[in-house]
Formats: sequence, C-alpha cells, structure tokens
Amino acid sequence: MKLSFVFFLFSLFLLTQTYKFCSASPGDVLAPAVYVFGDSLVDSGNNNYLNTLAKVNYTPYGVDFPNGATGRFTNGYTVVDFLAKWLGLPYVPPYMGLSEEEKTKTTTGINYASGAAGILPESGTATGDILSLEEQVSYFDRTVKNDLPKSFSTQEEISNHLSKSIFVVSIGSNDYINNYLQPANYNSSKTYNPQQYGALLVSTLQRHLMSLYNMGARKFVVFELGPIGCLPAIVNAVNPKPNTPCVESVNQLVGIFNMGIPSMVQELTSTLEGSTFVHGDIFDKSHRQNQSPLTYGFSGGNTPCCVVGGNGTTICVPNQVPCENRNTHLYWDAFHPVQRVNYEVANGCFRGSSTCFPINVGQLAQI
Repeated sequence: MKLSFVFFLFSLFLLTQTYKFCSASPGDVLAPAVYVFGDSLVDSGNNNYLNTLAKVNYTPYGVDFPNGATGRFTNGYTVVDFLAKWLGLPYVPPYMGLSEEEKTKTTTGINYASGAAGILPESGTATGDILSLEEQVSYFDRTVKNDLPKSFSTQEEISNHLSKSIFVVSIGSNDYINNYLQPANYNSSKTYNPQQYGALLVSTLQRHLMSLYNMGARKFVVFELGPIGCLPAIVNAVNPKPNTPCVESVNQLVGIFNMGIPSMVQELTSTLEGSTFVHGDIFDKSHRQNQSPLTYGFSGGNTPCCVVGGNGTTICVPNQVPCENRNTHLYWDAFHPVQRVNYEVANGCFRGSSTCFPINVGQLAQI
C-alpha cells in the first residue's frame, strides 16, 4: 500500500470524525459548565472586542467552523470546543461578546481567554489591548458576584454549580513568545535567568489558581506549554536557521516552566480541600510530531496551512485560500495548530490515560 494512500485514508477518517462531531446531537450533560482561561489556543473571540493586533475575525480563519471566522485562532475547533461538546455543553461564549443581560443568563460556562495574553500582566501588551490572566480572573469574579446570583436563588446553589463545573487553564506561551524572547520590548530576560523566570511564572499561575478556588472552582484542567521552539514563527525568525526541526534552546526554556507544573498541581491538590487538579501533558507528543511529521501522518509537515505575510507577519493574510487538506499540516498559521491537532489533544485528554493525568476529563466530570 502506497504511503500517499495511507495518508488519504487517515485524512478521510479524521474528516469523518469531524463530521460526526459537528452533526451529533448533544448527549448527556456531564458537567454544568466550562469556564476557560488562557491565550489564543483557547480564545473563542474575546479579542474581537479589543483594540489589539492579535485579532483573527476574518477568513480564512474558521474555514472549517460552522459559524465561520469567530475569532478562533485556527481553521476550526479549539481543544475547548471539543471538550465542551463531549461534556454535553454548547460552545463556550467569549465574555467580551456577551451583553450585560446575556451575562446574567449564561450558566453553561464563559470563555475569558485572550489571544497574546500571558500569566504576567505585561506579556503581550506590545500587541495592544489584551486580557492578562489577572484580568481574566477578575472578570470571572464579576461573573460569580454579579451575574450568577441572577440565575441562582442561593449562594449554596452557586457554590454547587461552580464545584461541579470544569475550569480549563491554558496559558504561558506568550510569557516567552511575547515577553522573555523579546528583549527589545520587555526587560524580563535581563532581570531573570531562565530558572528564575520559570519559577516566577509557576508561582504567579499558582496564585491565580488559588484565587479561582477561593471563588468556588474545584475541578481544574491545567495545560503545560507545547514546544514553542518548533513554531514556524520561531524557527523562521532564527538566524542562522537551526540544523534541527526546532529551536531547542527555546524548548529548554519552556521545559523549565513545564517541570514546575506537576509539583505545583500536587501541592494545590493536597492543600486546597475538595479540589481536583488534572495536568495536561502536551509537550512530548507535539515535540515528536514536529521532529517527524510524516510518522504521524502530517505529510504537509510544519509548514503553515494558510498564507502568512512577510515582514514578520505570522498570522494568515486575509481572504487568501488556505491549503486544501488541513489535516495534513501541523500548523494553521505560523503560531497555531490546525483543528486536527486540537482534536487529538482534546480526545487524549477527555478519553485517554496519557495526555491528561492522573485522571482524564471524562473521569473528572464524574467526581
């Protein structure tokens, strides 16, 4: 059997799976809500309402999403879209896109994530107005104090709702991409060595997770960072070009942060009564895929699927036709994965035993 035919069959399988996902009616509701905090990997459109360069509310973004270009930084669904669907919930709406009345009636979850945002307040600010993790948590505080009381009769009902909801946190890449690795715009690399900076990010993230717990969150899914040294934008910006598929010196920086996540999660689980923390491990598999795309069925490799501009532009050029088969590429633009990659992460995290541990999201919902 020729290798190209194998790729065709695999792509056909993925398209079938996506069709099933799009057309299937909602099953059992496994959790009352999903609340999302993070960056462009999980942003569902908040940046559409902000004065920022990190905005993708135009085609070809959303070419494989039913509602078209919604502000998602990919061709179709994000990891959160898949998780919400499998939990029996609707798409998680962006906080900034809800009217004041809608905020008081939305009880199935809200997305506070913002493209280019980071754990540190200053990360990503060179792109314009974005929502840092601190601001995202602050908006959730408003939801708990001002909006949910209009849908629930008592504080006990709100507490019960939040304790059974799933809180997804996926953030930190921009603390490197749009901070530490940009010494012309930020002083962090001059102030902290890599170990100190990684420790700062982990401790700051831990503080915000504790804040969410104090507001009522109990079930957390915290993703580590992927190999950002493999991103086309990073690889293409290095001069001279690396001899390897990725800039491993950048991946080593990320590795310092990732090494701090398991111990932080373990500490929070043991100290915050009634909490359950799930760790999303996405670095290793993604790194292997970037090292050997063909082995994993990505015949298009790590070349962006859409047309990206010159002069350092790393997002899709508006209204250009993207590659025909998105499932053969690892990356949609120079920063973000295609829907297929998001599906694999979400599927492994929801049903598997290695992407998310010590339990998967399906098991987390049953607690």
